[in-house]
Amino acid sequence: MSDQNTLNHLQTVTESLESGETMQIRYLLNGALPAQDVARLLESSPPKERKLLWELVEAKNEGEVLQYLSEDIGIQFMKNMDTERLIAVSEHFESDDLADLLQHLPEKIVKEVLASMSIQDRTRVEGLLSYSEDSAGGLMNTDTITIRPNITVDIAFRYLRRHASLPDMTDSLLVVSRSDRLLGTLPLTKLLVSDLNATIRDIMETEFTVIVAETPASEVAQLFEKMDLVSAPVIDSNTKKLLGRITIDDVVDVIRDEAEHSMLSMAGLDDDEDTFSPIMKTTKRRAVWLGINLITAFIASYVIGLFQATLDQVVALAILMPIVASMGGIAGSQVLTLVIRGIALNQIGATNTRWLLNRELIVGLLNGLLWSTVIAILTALWFDNIKIAYIIAGAIVINLLFAAATGTLLPILLKRIGIDPALAGSVILTTVTDVVGFLSFLGLATIFLI
Repeated sequence: MSDQNTLNHLQTVTESLESGETMQIRYLLNGALPAQDVARLLESSPPKERKLLWELVEAKNEGEVLQYLSEDIGIQFMKNMDTERLIAVSEHFESDDLADLLQHLPEKIVKEVLASMSIQDRTRVEGLLSYSEDSAGGLMNTDTITIRPNITVDIAFRYLRRHASLPDMTDSLLVVSRSDRLLGTLPLTKLLVSDLNATIRDIMETEFTVIVAETPASEVAQLFEKMDLVSAPVIDSNTKKLLGRITIDDVVDVIRDEAEHSMLSMAGLDDDEDTFSPIMKTTKRRAVWLGINLITAFIASYVIGLFQATLDQVVALAILMPIVASMGGIAGSQVLTLVIRGIALNQIGATNTRWLLNRELIVGLLNGLLWSTVIAILTALWFDNIKIAYIIAGAIVINLLFAAATGTLLPILLKRIGIDPALAGSVILTTVTDVVGFLSFLGLATIFLI
């Protein structure tokens, strides 16, 4: 469903709720729209309307809709369900998706849901729960098709025909030993054109991409992008036994989540920030970073206060101060964003940091000389004071150099000490460029004007 169709359906639903006519809404939610579109409607609705819409979704459709909801909203709904309903909706989930959601539910409920499963399904989900949701083990699905190396292609075809359907995104069969050690892969395209009497051992591929269960999700996404994978097997790091496989749809979710994380973190917001989350919940989440920003603002104000005597004598300085801080902030943000992206793609390390820093310092210097000249000319014409023009030009060059150095080194340092650069980088950078901008501008003014 396109964004415009979503808005049209949302308008229809809103009007029906206001008039008290729920028949059309029930029709939309329970048949007229696919589960993906119902999930988008729920995510696009404020809390009160979202609750009413969810109550109109029939029990038989809840599990399918929950699969497409964002994790935060899905967990909200599941926490309000009784155990019987949770057990019913869990049947619709792939084992990896169910494991992700169960990690956020109370332990008592998780045990009851697991107890309701068959031994095979419970073993699968419990295995997934032992891994972090941000690792290959947490991403993988245990629904795989495995074959032995000593059978023929003809027998493999007979085995496949016994299945009602193959798991989604199946592009290869996984060849394993009797102890479930992964020996190779057999692409379906190769299987289809092979001699029926050939053995799997003769035609299987022994050079293939394999992922260890503890591999971080971000590295998995990079590997899929680099190797153009549709799926990849996951093995235990110690026993080398096959645990499951990761498919491209799971990797797309990782890429989307990482993009959202970077965007929201740079604004001081949580990854699971809901556009229509309740007022108090949103207020609490944002208050923390507003408080941190207030502290940094007081630091900048304190620096300005050190030069109160200078400001009292030259009013033009107060008018021009924001220009210096703003130029440094923008220049630093450009570098910061570039370096954070490079870190996320594993492109930046000890071997190239020095080159990158030198490059950014030169770029900062050239841009500083260019724009300081423009601003100096405008300042001289505006205030008819050549000294102030020189002072602001010098301050801009200094601040752009500091912005380049900070934007380059800060995220690398934060990453090294275990702090997310996207979350803390912009706050620290803003403080540095404000303080250095004010200090250089007012300091030069104090030296040359007073």
